[in-house]
Amino acid sequence: MSVKILAFAGSARKGSYTKQLAKVAADAAQEAGAVVTLIDFADYPLPLFDEDLERAGTPENATKLKTLFLDHDALLIVTPEYNSSLPPLLKNVIDWVSRQAAGESPLAAYQGKTATIFAASPGALGGLRVLVHLRSILSNIGVTVLPGQFALAAAHEELDDGKLKNPKNQQRVAALAAELVRVSGQLKE
Repeated sequence: MSVKILAFAGSARKGSYTKQLAKVAADAAQEAGAVVTLIDFADYPLPLFDEDLERAGTPENATKLKTLFLDHDALLIVTPEYNSSLPPLLKNVIDWVSRQAAGESPLAAYQGKTATIFAASPGALGGLRVLVHLRSILSNIGVTVLPGQFALAAAHEELDDGKLKNPKNQQRVAALAAELVRVSGQLKE
């Protein structure tokens, strides 16, 4: 049985470096044998999480996203770094998807999931600081975040038409994606 991976970037910007890197990593996971669903958060606009809004009725896009999370074994996340932390779009999605529906266990969309995390930035650290925050949040809500991670520095120079120029970076991304497929497959058995 194939491992199902949900891949996404924490940015909705057209031409985003994280979207480009997410595509590279998703392709590598697919080459490693996974069934990969690559989504764009721009297709799922959401209001800022607010319990008053939730009481009035969970937004349709929050339900759609949660269903996608529930239907996949693993997460492949690529995020930009905003002021050394998560972008609000990614945190908002994490929060909406975390909400418990009637008859569901707490954090059902995250429990038992594995994840590999990536960052991309024009800066010299490649978004490395955001990965600490993302790892902490995901771990606290029940996701097993694999130890390997990747931060793409100088993303504006390294990405070319959706591909990585440096073969070593391509190999690192492919190795992390393959590890996600391998570990998720073992946990699924």
